[in-house]
Amino acid sequence: MVAVASVLVIEDDLRIRESVARGLVGSGHVVRTEASGAAALAAAVEWRPDVVVLDLGLPDIDGADVLRMLRGVSAVPVIVATARDDEAEIVRVLDGGADDYVVKPYSAAHLEARIRAVLRRAETAGAEADAGEVVVGALVVAPGRREATIDGRKLDLTRLEFDLLAHLARRSPEVVTRRELLAEVWQQPYGGADKTVDVHLSWLRRKLGETGSEPRYLHTVRGVGVRLIAPAAG
Repeated sequence: MVAVASVLVIEDDLRIRESVARGLVGSGHVVRTEASGAAALAAAVEWRPDVVVLDLGLPDIDGADVLRMLRGVSAVPVIVATARDDEAEIVRVLDGGADDYVVKPYSAAHLEARIRAVLRRAETAGAEADAGEVVVGALVVAPGRREATIDGRKLDLTRLEFDLLAHLARRSPEVVTRRELLAEVWQQPYGGADKTVDVHLSWLRRKLGETGSEPRYLHTVRGVGVRLIAPAAG
């Protein structure tokens, strides 16, 4: 069971801020709230929360800039609250360094599930710190150092990109379904419409130097899932 967390809620709308805080406190979490980006950054550095819930529409600093500045000083898991559910917005927040997102309006139960998920991911990453290297062709994944190289070149991966790659490498050459990836990597065994997996697979392909139409390591099995295999020799 995931332990009670300290949660920093950054939301300028008083009604939403109080409602979210009330729900999280009711679930046993310790909550601090801030209504502006500047105050939130100071609180994140001073208080060192376990999780941050960040609204993008802040009055003083754009939420995306708050996320970027926060990432410069902390690796704390960040769940972004956004009013849009289109792929471009999802890509924007994830590419900006968010660990997950919720779409407004969201329920207290939904947010609580997302918090549990990011905390479980953090626990899993810690548990894998001593794991040995996984080698698939010229791709080497080292969970202990949280590093991956291909043809001797270090890959510049976000935290979730690395977790996804490491999971696929450990399962190689098996086919892994998107539902399994949501459950095992994102710790979210629910919701089949989540675009997060496809977005991260697309990013991984780009960083591995391949495309969906010309795969090298990541191969989609239509209607089933995806698998990571070494390129054929020659």
